[in-house]
Amino acid sequence: MKRDVSLEAGIVEKYAAVSPTLDERGRRIWAAAESRAIGYGGDSLVSAATGLARRTIRNGRLEIDQAVRPSNRIRQPGAGRPTLDEEQPGVKEALEQLVNPLTRGDPTSPLRWTCKSRAKLAAALTKDGWKISSTTVGRYLHELGYSLQSVRKSREGSSHPDRNAQFEHINASADRFLEAGQPVISVDTKKKELVGNFKNNGQEWQPEGEAEQALVHDFPADSTGKAIPYGVYDMARNEAWVSVGQDHDTPAFAVASIRQWWKNMGEWAYPDAKKLFITADAGGSNGYRLRAWKVELQRFADEVGLRISVSHFPPGTSKWNKIEHRLFCHITQNWRGKLLNTFETIVDLIGNTRTAAGLKVNAKLDKRKYPTGVSIPDQEMAELSLIRKEFHGDWNYEFRPRLS
Repeated sequence: MKRDVSLEAGIVEKYAAVSPTLDERGRRIWAAAESRAIGYGGDSLVSAATGLARRTIRNGRLEIDQAVRPSNRIRQPGAGRPTLDEEQPGVKEALEQLVNPLTRGDPTSPLRWTCKSRAKLAAALTKDGWKISSTTVGRYLHELGYSLQSVRKSREGSSHPDRNAQFEHINASADRFLEAGQPVISVDTKKKELVGNFKNNGQEWQPEGEAEQALVHDFPADSTGKAIPYGVYDMARNEAWVSVGQDHDTPAFAVASIRQWWKNMGEWAYPDAKKLFITADAGGSNGYRLRAWKVELQRFADEVGLRISVSHFPPGTSKWNKIEHRLFCHITQNWRGKLLNTFETIVDLIGNTRTAAGLKVNAKLDKRKYPTGVSIPDQEMAELSLIRKEFHGDWNYEFRPRLS
């Protein structure tokens, strides 16, 4: 049926006049009567003019055809099937409590996420007596400010008594730096990768019958080396630098990677920066117990003239570090199903990692040697311009540039 603009305008005018005086059933019957009068195509025309669904208009015609008697039960505005909150008061709070053990920090923090799946959360709630679907669980989680991440570990292990307080301290510190326009970075070493013709999990499009061939066994002796990607993720700009090392994952390598980020990306993005905030894991090459890590950071602070604040995540909570789910997971996704047979290939795949959210990654191969077992004497530690914070000074501290 050709759309009749004048007819539609007339229906709009009539509906605007009668609608305020009709209840839901009355509007449905009136729209159905108009549709019947128009004939073929009436449902579409009336629907476009009134905003009522065509299914509603069809139901009205059925009521007219079947001579359905008026009923005292007429839905009022806002009526209808009760919401799940009304039927089961407290269900949203029960969901919040269920994910709470896996959640740390302030609700507005970028760290607020959960690694449990919707289906598992729905099953757990059902086991506790609630009636809820995984779809509703997902909707509630979004309303509560969570986003879904894949399950990474089945057990978290023991909890440090100051674990939550440390998360809150990190979040508050990051917020202060970001509000002041000062750089905030998350650092860590990604899983080391054997370089060679080894199978890499995942699939990619290839001509049929021409899949790349990999070795049956992943023996280190068959590799040409081990790639050590150390990442530096800029939380404000959604940018990252990754140094791919060939030698050892040491504190010197870690700080060298941070230095490369600053020289190649950071100082251009933050020309007026006076301070830098680093969030890092408790262990590894950037562990809070390592003297070499602190000595290298002091040297870096002296070089660039920045006051460098560092906060470590409590032991056993490395998965909460921003870099894990803002950078490393996307790198893994980008090179899935590909042979990591050369260092150049690895650097190229990391550097070409992009996301719909605009992640930008720069990567470079670091061929330098980083010896292990470096001993730092007490005298050198005493000369550091190291200020420990009042709260957990072992996890939270600051380096101030020393005058030459």
